[in-house]
Amino acid sequence: MIARLRVLRASDGLQDPAAREASPVLILVAAVLALLLAILEIDSNSAELRSLGLMGDAFSADPVFKSP
Repeated sequence: MIARLRVLRASDGLQDPAAREASPVLILVAAVLALLLAILEIDSNSAELRSLGLMGDAFSADPVFKSP
C-alpha cells in the first residue's frame, strides 16, 4: 500500500509545476471561510470579551456628557 502511494507521489512530480499552484478561487474561498470563522468566534465569545473590556459600544462616552 505504501509503495503504491510512493509511486503515485513520484508520478505527480512529472507534471507541470505550474499545475500544482493553488487556484485563486480556492485562496479566496479559504480567506472568506477564515473571516467567517473569526466573526463567529468573536460573536460566540462576545460576553467574555465585554467582561474583559476588549469589546464594547462603538462610542462609549462618559455618562456625564450624555444628554438626559
